[in-house]
Amino acid sequence: MSSALAASQAGAQYLWFLSRSSGVVLLVLLSVVIVLGVATRLGSAPRWLARFAVAELHRTLSLFAVVLLVLHVVTAVLDPYVTIGWAATVLPFASPYRTLAIGLGTLAVDLAGAVLVTSLVRARLGYRAWRSVHWLAYLAWPAAFAHSLTAGGDLRIWWVALAECGCAALVASAIIVRLLTRRAPGQPPAAQPQPKRQMAARW
Repeated sequence: MSSALAASQAGAQYLWFLSRSSGVVLLVLLSVVIVLGVATRLGSAPRWLARFAVAELHRTLSLFAVVLLVLHVVTAVLDPYVTIGWAATVLPFASPYRTLAIGLGTLAVDLAGAVLVTSLVRARLGYRAWRSVHWLAYLAWPAAFAHSLTAGGDLRIWWVALAECGCAALVASAIIVRLLTRRAPGQPPAAQPQPKRQMAARW
């Protein structure tokens, strides 16, 4: 019995650690995705990096963030020390445990999900409609950030606090640049990745 109990407690601690650590990494990743999205929109990129590569990196990291998000949500729900419930993963403020904090996280998930789904059907949806929904990413990030601040007591850990402050500064800087910078009239958006045959045809 004692060994079974010890194993159960160890498993619970593992779930707690995995949930917390994946949440911090996810916030950092979402912050980088926001910055890359702004860079893609403005058509800016380092000299050593092609513009279409920035857009491709933005997409790739966004998909990786989805995988990390699933891990974060599943481990949080399975954690036996808290009662969140599966319904709270899609219905904001339905969790009996820290209703506001978990609700903000669920709201961020729903907004990010809308961005993801519309991005997958962008060709059928149309650019204007896709772009309108894509602006929800700017609302999903502050909801996720507020969730990370209120869901646990991890801010007492110095590297978590440093990550939170760094993410806030990074995203705030990107949004300020986005608001202050405007493309010249008639200037096309950033270059998008092209099939290899099309690129070869140019040469």
